[in-house]
Amino acid sequence: MSTNTVFTTRHEQMFPVFDGSDVAKLRRFGQRRSYGAGEPLVQAGTASPGMFVILSGEVEVTRRNPDGGSTLVVTHGPGAVGGELTALSGQPSLVDAIAIRPVEAAVVSPDRLHDLMIEEADLGERIMRLFILRRVGLLETGAGGPVIVGRVDQGAVLRLQNFLSRNGHPYQTLDPETDAGALALIERFKVGPQDLPIVLCPNGQILRNPSDVTLARCIGMVSAVDPDKLYDVAIVGAGPAGLATAVYAGSEGLSTIVLDSRAFGGQAGASARIENYFGFPTGISGLALTARAFNQALKFGVDMAIPDEVAGLQCLGDRFRIVLANDERVHARAVVVASGAKYRRLGVANIADFEGSAVHYWASPLEAKLCSGQEVALVGAGNSAGQAVIYLASRVAKVWLLVRGRGLEDTMSSYLVERIAAQPNIEVLTETEIVALAGGAGDLETVRWRHRATGRETTRQMRHVFLFIGAEPNTGWLAQSGVRLDDKGFVCTDEDYDGGRLPMETSQRGVFAVGDVRAGSVKRVAAAVGEGAQVVSALHTYLAG
Repeated sequence: MSTNTVFTTRHEQMFPVFDGSDVAKLRRFGQRRSYGAGEPLVQAGTASPGMFVILSGEVEVTRRNPDGGSTLVVTHGPGAVGGELTALSGQPSLVDAIAIRPVEAAVVSPDRLHDLMIEEADLGERIMRLFILRRVGLLETGAGGPVIVGRVDQGAVLRLQNFLSRNGHPYQTLDPETDAGALALIERFKVGPQDLPIVLCPNGQILRNPSDVTLARCIGMVSAVDPDKLYDVAIVGAGPAGLATAVYAGSEGLSTIVLDSRAFGGQAGASARIENYFGFPTGISGLALTARAFNQALKFGVDMAIPDEVAGLQCLGDRFRIVLANDERVHARAVVVASGAKYRRLGVANIADFEGSAVHYWASPLEAKLCSGQEVALVGAGNSAGQAVIYLASRVAKVWLLVRGRGLEDTMSSYLVERIAAQPNIEVLTETEIVALAGGAGDLETVRWRHRATGRETTRQMRHVFLFIGAEPNTGWLAQSGVRLDDKGFVCTDEDYDGGRLPMETSQRGVFAVGDVRAGSVKRVAAAVGEGAQVVSALHTYLAG
C-alpha cells in the first residue's frame, strides 16, 4: 500500500490492541465463537454478523483486488477488534477475515454493539473512531466495493461514482481505454457499447449499466424493510434536518428509520466547503459534515433505508403507512417530512442529452477531475453556487459565473462575494442566461448565453456546465396524504394554523415537517439541524398523547 494512506499514517488508532479490562467489558456484549484454521469469520459480500473481539489465535484481514487476487490489510491477534462500519448496520462486509490459526472470539451483534456504544461511552468512542478510520482507509483504496468498468468520462460511470461516493461506499473504476484488464473483461463477457458500464459486485454478480437502486441492492446497501415492524418515527429525507432528527430521536430511545431516494446529505452533501457553519472555523465539506451525522445515527441504532424512494403516505388511524416505489411498506406511529428540495433544471430543450456527462448539479472532486484545466460555466447566485465556483476555480482554467439578477450581494454571503471578486479566473456575468447547448452523443461542445437587457448573445466552446439555480420542494409524494401545502408546494406547519398544533406539526396530526421542505424555513444548514433537534421534543409529546 502507498505510504500516504490512512492505513499507515494512523495505523495504531485503526488497529489498537485492547488490554484485559477492556476485553472483559467487550466480551460482556458478545457471544463466544470458535473458528478452525482456514475458516472465515466473515467474507466480503456477505452480511456482517457484527464486531469480533479476538480472544486467542490469529486472523488475517484481506481486501480483494479487481484481478482476483487479494492484499493483506492487517493480522489480528488476541485483544484486537475486527470490523468496521458494516458491523453497526449488518450490511455486507467489505473485506475477508480468515482464521490462520484456531481462533476464539466474542461476536458482538449489531444490536448489542449499539448497547455497548451507550453503556460503555469511553470504550464505545474508541470503537467508533477505529470503525470510521477503517472505512476511510477502504475508501482510499476502493477496497471491498464494486468495480465499475467503463470510460471515466461516460455519464453513467460518473453517475455511479457519485452515487457510491455520496453514500460513503468504496469502489474502483477501470477504464477500458487505458486498462488492458478492463478491456479483457469487456471482451470476455461480450459487452456491447449499450451495456457499458458494467459493474462487478463483490458477490460475483455482474450488472450491465445498472440503475443506482439496482447497484445498491446488489452490494447490500439496502435490504427489504420489515413490513411488520412498527417504528416510533419514520423520517423521509436524509439531509441535515432528517439526520439531525434521526440522531436526537435515536439517542432518546425512539425506534427510528430514515428513508432517502439517493444518498445521505441532501443538497448540503454536495457543498465543497461550508465555512459559516457553527464550530468549524476552517470550514468543512458538506459530505464530511453529513457523513459524521449519518454515522452518529447508526451508532444510536437508527435504521437506514437508502436508497429507497417514498411514493406515498397513508394515515391508518393511530399509525401511518409509507408506501415505497418498490411496493414495500413502512409503518410508524409518527412521520417527519424532511424531503428537502430537488434541483431545478435549466430551461433548455435538449438539456437531458447532457445531464450526467456534461451538465452537473454538484461540484465534487469527480467533476473537477473531468474538467481540470478547462473553461466551465456555472449558473447560480446563492451560497451553494458561490462555494462551488470557488472550489472549481482552484482546479479549472476559468469559471464563467452566469447570474440572472443584477448582482450577487442580495443572495450570497458577503465572504463568498469578496472571495469571488478576488479570483482572477472567475468572471461574473450579470443579467445573463444560457439559451442553448450544442453537441452530440452526450458530449457538450458549445454553450450560448444571452444578456437579458441587450439581447446580445455569446457562444463559447465548453464541455461542462454546472447548475445551482435553486430548487423546488420535494413534496409530490404527499399528494394523497392530507398534508396541506402552500401555493409553492412547501409544507405548512403549526404557524399556519390557529393553535392546536405542536411545533413543526402539519395539518395531519402526527406528521411533522423540518428543513427546506417546510414553508417559512430558513434555508441554512444550521437552521435545518436546529429544526431536526427541536421536532424530537414535539414527537415525544405527540407519542405520549
